[in-house]
Amino acid sequence: MASLLWNRETESSRLAGMDCLHIEDDALMRLLPYIGNKGYTKIIIAADAITSALAGNVLLEKLSKAGIAAYETIIKPNSCGDVVADEASVIQLLLDVQQLEAEAVVAVGTGTLHDITRYTAYTAGIPFISVPTAPTVDGFNSKGAPLLLRGDKITIAAKGPSAMFVDLTLLQQAPAQLIAAGFGDMIGKYTSLLDWHFGVNEHNEPFLQSTADLTIEALQACLERVQDIAAGTRDGVKVLIEALIQSGVAMLQFGQSHSASGSEHHLSHYWEMEYIRINRRQLLHGAKVGVACAEMIKLYKQLAVQDGGLDFVRDPHTLRKLIEQLPDEDEIRSLLKQVGGPASVEELGISDELLQRSLREAHHVRPNRYTILRAYNEARGLG
Repeated sequence: MASLLWNRETESSRLAGMDCLHIEDDALMRLLPYIGNKGYTKIIIAADAITSALAGNVLLEKLSKAGIAAYETIIKPNSCGDVVADEASVIQLLLDVQQLEAEAVVAVGTGTLHDITRYTAYTAGIPFISVPTAPTVDGFNSKGAPLLLRGDKITIAAKGPSAMFVDLTLLQQAPAQLIAAGFGDMIGKYTSLLDWHFGVNEHNEPFLQSTADLTIEALQACLERVQDIAAGTRDGVKVLIEALIQSGVAMLQFGQSHSASGSEHHLSHYWEMEYIRINRRQLLHGAKVGVACAEMIKLYKQLAVQDGGLDFVRDPHTLRKLIEQLPDEDEIRSLLKQVGGPASVEELGISDELLQRSLREAHHVRPNRYTILRAYNEARGLG
């Protein structure tokens, strides 16, 4: 099978606003020449304790040997032991950037570290370079930073990476649950695309077919190689990270996240904020998204077969047709199990009370997004 967008890497980098994108074995070896060519002499590496041991320390040593003033900021976990993208993490990194007068910052890690770094770099007015350590999310090349501000999840304008160095050797070392989380984030495209089409048909939201096509292509690639992804093979992690980045490119092309974030993400964000509120350890983003996708498909399928179940929309016939095209919830859960991820709220540890509350209230997380869940709840007087 063709390797997604990456037979057209130059065009992909242009769409994402990057100087370069390398997805290959030992891609880290390309980072030092890139920094040298850019003329940077002061670099901050942003990592956590785990990703520092995986790659941060190696990069620090190589930069220092090359005569570059390099410093590694190890982002501190919160009281639960989680590294989160909140005010404290941003300020910790920003202070180090200012003290060193860094000319660029390198994010070494997964989605959370990238969100902390992209907003810090945006605030400091310097570029950041992406070094993913696991194929977990589709936001590595995003220009928006989902941050927790006083416990609320909001997305703030930031900046995308100037370059990405995706080391397949490094990604193959990622724990199985992180790979499963990346697959879960991609599975969520089923409901995000459905919600987007609904918003277009019912609420005149903007639409771009090429963005939808890129997202569908990325999702399909993961489905075709699910066995390789489950096994964590080189080809499996390559297909998955390419799909995640392609989903990110699609969002950048459109300028908004409709193609990749719908009601399933709103449930995930709601659960995240609840866990922050009760001081409980966080769940992996993609693990939540995958399970939330199954829950939304369960609800939407139920509405589609009930007499009058879709009477709250202007065009129930079209919506029913769209819902019928989705796989059923059992197929979604089976795919999540196949890659070794949680497939139910019970496996996640989400209580039924929290699930039911999120189904009533999660549409408020993104009040500017018109999803089926929002329309359904507004029709029930829960708007």
